[in-house]
Amino acid sequence: MIELRHLEKRYDSPATGNPFYAVKDLSLTFPDGEITALLGPSGCGKTTTLRMINRLIEPTAGHILIDGQDVMELRPEELRRRVGYVIQQIGLFPHLTIAQNVATVPELLGWPKAKTQARVGELLALVELEPNQFADKRPAQLSGGQQQRVGVARALAADPPVLLMDEPFGALDPLARDKLQEAFREIQQSLKKTIVMVTHDIDEALKLGDKVALLDAGSLSQFGTPDDLVRRPDSDFVQQFLGDDALLRQLAGLRAGSLARAGDASGLPQVSASLDARSALSVMLRERAEAVAVVGAGGQISGVLSFHDLERA
Repeated sequence: MIELRHLEKRYDSPATGNPFYAVKDLSLTFPDGEITALLGPSGCGKTTTLRMINRLIEPTAGHILIDGQDVMELRPEELRRRVGYVIQQIGLFPHLTIAQNVATVPELLGWPKAKTQARVGELLALVELEPNQFADKRPAQLSGGQQQRVGVARALAADPPVLLMDEPFGALDPLARDKLQEAFREIQQSLKKTIVMVTHDIDEALKLGDKVALLDAGSLSQFGTPDDLVRRPDSDFVQQFLGDDALLRQLAGLRAGSLARAGDASGLPQVSASLDARSALSVMLRERAEAVAVVGAGGQISGVLSFHDLERA
């Protein structure tokens, strides 16, 4: 569990000498085994907060505890080896192979070679990069989406309980971003890491976050489930930031297969069970249909999803 207690980051203006708070009196607990999305407008303090957790930025005041231990009691390099970190720019070493990039932290920790090699193969398979095909390639030989997958694998290499992610999918095109988000959500379902993810993308926060912390001007505006923020906003700021289409945004976090029910699928347009519910609604509108047939992984129709099912969801 990660706990922030009255956390602050203050800068003194060189022009006026007056203090400026990037983060001010922030108290927040990130639940174990869940994804918490740090969301908010530019300059709200979300990236500063993330970087204070692994001490890339030192706090001015307050405390950060991981499993009850104050991170200020740890040497920064020790802390960063225990906390996985994924950034938008990925930061792969261009002169190393993909396998060597993933092995960086285990080698720093002195793992036996055989254990490291096994871990690298396991992780490349986990992020859907076939080890026999990708292990010996260089980063320049991979697409942006593939490189980002390597970045996730490298962050998970030493099996850290905590994973920090700073705009991890922001540099990808929409199609690659959606595919990687889906892959990441499936990985998290099996690994159950405690993840703090910075994003400016409302859809991404509502789709991936078990919890969402919405920041404004360095302070916490609301913390809760996506449903809490969408349906029970604490302030006008929360409601205005999420927008009038927040309910539609929330549908992007639901799968068509999870909402489908038994019914007559004859003559209905078909969608994949893995398609998000908002896209399924778009198919209904495009085809002028009140329902769609949901097709499972085996190509068999698994149920029917209607407009009323979406409305109820």
